[in-house]
Amino acid sequence: MHLFSANKLAFASNVGPPSYPFLGCLISFYKNRHRLLDWYTDLLSKSPSQTIVVNRLGARRTVVTANPANVEYMLKTNFNNFPKGKPFTEVLGDLLGCGIFNVDGELWNTQRKLASHEFSTKSLREFVVKTLQEEVENRLLPLLEEAMESEKVVDLQDVLRRFAFDTVCKVSLGHDPCCLDLSKPVPPLVKAFDIASEISAKRGMAPMFMVWKIKRALNIGSEKKLKEAIELVHGCVLEIIQNKERALEDAVGTKCREDLLSRLLSAGHGEEVVRDEVISFIMAGRDTTSSAMTWLFWLLSEHPNAEIMVVEEAESMLKNGEKGLGFEVLKEMNYVKACLCESMRLYPPVAWDSKHALNDDVLPDGTLVKKGDRVTYFPYGMGRMDELWGGDRFEFKPDRWLRVEPGGAENSLLKLVSPFKFPVFQAGPRVCLGKEMAFIQMKLVVASVLRRFEIKPVCRDQPVFVPLLTAHMAGGFKVLVKRRELKNSETLS
Repeated sequence: MHLFSANKLAFASNVGPPSYPFLGCLISFYKNRHRLLDWYTDLLSKSPSQTIVVNRLGARRTVVTANPANVEYMLKTNFNNFPKGKPFTEVLGDLLGCGIFNVDGELWNTQRKLASHEFSTKSLREFVVKTLQEEVENRLLPLLEEAMESEKVVDLQDVLRRFAFDTVCKVSLGHDPCCLDLSKPVPPLVKAFDIASEISAKRGMAPMFMVWKIKRALNIGSEKKLKEAIELVHGCVLEIIQNKERALEDAVGTKCREDLLSRLLSAGHGEEVVRDEVISFIMAGRDTTSSAMTWLFWLLSEHPNAEIMVVEEAESMLKNGEKGLGFEVLKEMNYVKACLCESMRLYPPVAWDSKHALNDDVLPDGTLVKKGDRVTYFPYGMGRMDELWGGDRFEFKPDRWLRVEPGGAENSLLKLVSPFKFPVFQAGPRVCLGKEMAFIQMKLVVASVLRRFEIKPVCRDQPVFVPLLTAHMAGGFKVLVKRRELKNSETLS
């Protein structure tokens, strides 16, 4: 079967944008630089195998795919031949160092085992849920309540990013940056993270990689700004680590703190190793969930029937005698999860991810891969493929994730969808360790907010999706917050 498909689709390796001698597709790439996602999606949808090959001056030969068979081959079947690779780790290396998201081989394997153990502990899960509940009840909801009473426009994207940064710093560092206190200026650490993330992402999207490398060598322009931001991030995190070390020494014989930093230090890791690890976790946990929730709140404002069903699911759970939205209740919220999956299908927090071939290879669809090639799988484009999601692929339909059991819609169960068809959390050995806790966080926020408030966008225009390291909504998400009036006039707890 593999040989048949290879022979049948070998021409896939020739599919791609218009190319010219020496320049490759640099002209087309430059013309479409402001709409790369849709450009790639258009090209992939016209390819018989949903795979294209991109050659351009100043960049490695790149294979871009939206084919689940290829994604599975890269991320699982032949995992060892598709590491992140030096070209990728160079782009993020200054910021992430030797953190788990920026290394391969034995270094990655060691960190993965350690992180996997910590993420699987019940005590960490309980600490995460408790932290989330406190942040929602004591900061997020009061902030929205105040915005509602004052009829003030708020940028919900900014609020959710602040919320996520607070929670991920509490969980990862045991440190509270108090970002949701809007009366205080944004902490320098947050600003530095924003600058470092944006400039690092633009390195990877540059038409010619040599440009940023020359700027870095000369310490000019954006690379000078990046260096300053990274020094601030590393300095702040190291200071927090050193304070934590002193606190742990003083706490000998008492119950150890439950945050991830305390666990890593207690395991005997050095300061720089721990620094790189926690920066990776902060980067992964901060912008991904806030991006997913921002787009979901917008989509629900456009689909009021789905919003009502989210509220009804949360209310029905609490009417069953539950005192609050705890871990077990949140786990059972299938409709909210279906909405989140559908939102991330259309607007994935990470629009694309790349590996680099260690050796020559052939993908299942017959595409030839040469040693050193960049091989990119493309969640944004995959969510827009007719072959994967059908003719209604551009529509927001949470029901596509559900199968209705006897007894009606309230008994709907989630369908099992291949992670290689929907790779927003990666898949295979590198599948996101925080996937389930991310869903718990997002469910808690969405259910808690929508039970109490209606979110009304100020602007009715279609928002613009901007991909960087993680995607965001251009210009933020400006909203008015209104009190939700329940039909039965019940008072919310």
